Amino acid sequence: MEFKFDKSNFEAEVLKSDKPVLVDFYADWCGPCQSMGPMIQELASQYDGRIKIGKVNVDENQELAIQYGVMTIPNFKFFKGGQVVDSTIGVTSKEEMEQRIENVL
Repeated sequence: MEFKFDKSNFEAEVLKSDKPVLVDFYADWCGPCQSMGPMIQELASQYDGRIKIGKVNVDENQELAIQYGVMTIPNFKFFKGGQVVDSTIGVTSKEEMEQRIENVL
């Protein structure tokens, strides 16, 4: 299951999550972000119950993008225990994303 994160739920859903969280910082106008969308949804189904996966629209949540130093999108940040433990920028293979997810589980 894929979540939408914004400033109203980010602390509860991401920082205080009892599971690791993968946050996809994206924008609707971003072509590479759109190309990653289906794969992120697949990963959300594949790892359902083990890791929480969700999106942050950087246009609607600029303060979160600034807070986490998101200058380029797509930008994927892995949170565990309220901290960023891994991140990757740009179009990434499913295999690499799976490896990163396994590393934070």
